[in-house]
Amino acid sequence: MKDMLAVAGAVLLAIAPGHARAADTDAAAGAVAIEAATLSPNRYVWADSASNEPLRVVVSIPDQKAYVYRGKTLVAASTVSTGKDGKETPVGAFTILQKSETHKSNLYDAAPMPFMQRLTWDGVAIHAGNNPGFPASHGCIRVPMAFAKRLFAATSVGTPVVVTDESLGDGTTMPSIEDVPTYDTPQASPETIAETAAANAGQLEQIAGR
Repeated sequence: MKDMLAVAGAVLLAIAPGHARAADTDAAAGAVAIEAATLSPNRYVWADSASNEPLRVVVSIPDQKAYVYRGKTLVAASTVSTGKDGKETPVGAFTILQKSETHKSNLYDAAPMPFMQRLTWDGVAIHAGNNPGFPASHGCIRVPMAFAKRLFAATSVGTPVVVTDESLGDGTTMPSIEDVPTYDTPQASPETIAETAAANAGQLEQIAGR
């Protein structure tokens, strides 16, 4: 009997850490959701445990917020500013094509675009910028500087990003993104592709060396 109790206790001890981690993850996601629901402009919340689950970013235009998920768990949220009237941010499924910490716009007078993460070849990216709480950009997704830096460090070239015209509420439930149409971005020139490949390689080396 004592042996059976000892074995049962060992099993419980072996299982308990997993349950504790799951409970901690759920609690963190709940805390992020609570903060996400009331974020004011230029604010964000981040509770990413840096697990091995794949990272995805979902941007809701009506919410003017970005939600970051590990697997299906909400780990971060931020206010954003998407494209203003006439310069609307396109909706659809994207992947990060290029990353640059100190990028400058080649369309708008070399305007700084810190921690730029390119989504299209025709001028749409996630980057740090003015975040007034309403759509005000030329099509990019502006985020607070501190959030831009953390997101930049967490993503990779190829990380999926979805931009939706649906509200996600507090973001607790990650929307199904498998059926979201892929945005048909114009193809880059061979020169741009070569430059981007070189920039991406250098950027990845910098990140790996940190």
